[in-house]
Amino acid sequence: MHDATRTRRHLEKEIGTLRNRVSFLENAVAKMRRRGDINGPPPLIDHVTGLPSRIQFYNTLHDALVSSKKSGEKLAVIFLSLDRFKLINDTLGQFVGDALLQEVAKRLGMCLQKHDNLCRPGRDEFLLLLPRTGDRDGVARVVERIFQALSDSFQLGCQELIINSNMGICAYPEGGDSADALIRNAYAALLKARDLGQNTFRFFSPQSYESEFSRLLLENDLRRALDRRDFSLNYQPQVNLQNGRVVGVEALVRWDHQTLGPISPDRFIPLAEDMGIMAPLGEWVLRTAGEHHLACTGYGCQPVRYAVNLSPTQLHSGNLVPWILAILNETGLEPGYLELEITEGALLRNRQATVAAFEALHARGVQIALDDFGTGYSSLAYLSQFSISKLKIDKAFTNAVTTDERSAAISRAIISMAHSLGMRVMAEGVETQEQVDYLRDLGCDEIQGYLVSCPLPPDETMQFLARHSGAEFPL
Repeated sequence: MHDATRTRRHLEKEIGTLRNRVSFLENAVAKMRRRGDINGPPPLIDHVTGLPSRIQFYNTLHDALVSSKKSGEKLAVIFLSLDRFKLINDTLGQFVGDALLQEVAKRLGMCLQKHDNLCRPGRDEFLLLLPRTGDRDGVARVVERIFQALSDSFQLGCQELIINSNMGICAYPEGGDSADALIRNAYAALLKARDLGQNTFRFFSPQSYESEFSRLLLENDLRRALDRRDFSLNYQPQVNLQNGRVVGVEALVRWDHQTLGPISPDRFIPLAEDMGIMAPLGEWVLRTAGEHHLACTGYGCQPVRYAVNLSPTQLHSGNLVPWILAILNETGLEPGYLELEITEGALLRNRQATVAAFEALHARGVQIALDDFGTGYSSLAYLSQFSISKLKIDKAFTNAVTTDERSAAISRAIISMAHSLGMRVMAEGVETQEQVDYLRDLGCDEIQGYLVSCPLPPDETMQFLARHSGAEFPL
């Protein structure tokens, strides 16, 4: 009896070992098939839910498109994903995860018509094909039925689960005319829905997708632009309004894309901020401006201030002062000829650290200008705390200073306030002689704009400064 028991246990152990081995080999073969290491047709049925696989769904969608193109009927593809499915698998086990997928598949099937199709491409995702959708409202009604069906809790053994989901929808013909395009664009819409929160859906928008795709391409090129030397600096002269002397230039970064041509700074500067590459770009701008300043003085030009825009990322990096001083030391640019321009919004973030940084730079002779003044907070209380040398009146006020009384009143108030705090005032965007005369009467100190000069390439800037060194600019 004991021998028989031991023999049975031994056989059961061997059988268990063989089963584990078979299971291991089956999983290995499945992985190899997915990688293409073993020839053979991919499975047409999802082994968990019994639904058609992605390949079968693709073929069905292709046939439906052919039919729709002949009949003129619309169709829609819905890409659905479950929220936090991996967490369920990891914490409750794969058996619970598989049971959840099977129950979801049943509920989705109950929301569809006979001519609709459903598949599970993998993981926590489902694809739905609605070949006779009509308009968007019809698709939206199906989506609402699905959300309602999935909102009830799932009782899986002793576990009760509540799940959330998101859906992306792509309709033919506006969303694409191939199976690949419809599936891809439905997934793109799903990603947008995920960004908006749980239990949301979004229709694919060609305009939005093109914009996002263009942004992605631009981001990739922007990362390489510094190494490829696609950036350059132009310099716009600044003139003292009282004596007509050229007192400075503003360094303006330009990007000449190798394929698209010139890209507006309004487009690529915010992109560089979002990507976190403003630090190396700002360092290049400051170093290049310092080198140009030295080249101009070596050419015989009278030294002038070089204004460089400072991004919020640079301003709040925590190492602004040593970074600025290191580049000044490296390029040989004297601190008194450097002017850092910042915006009001950037000024008020992390105010205590900014005050300390400005005081340290001001003590070395570096000047600080507040750009686009009048469009932000414009608080006298804030201004009194910072070591600011100059306010720049935004061009929106300058353009209307002779035609709009409110713009004139704001400009007058800015000039009076700045002078009471010991600051100079510069007006941006000056384009007419009437603006010059009016601003001079208001007591404005400096101007910058196309009436003086457009932004100039480095060589032309050097020639401009050489012509006007020590001479009065005709205003």
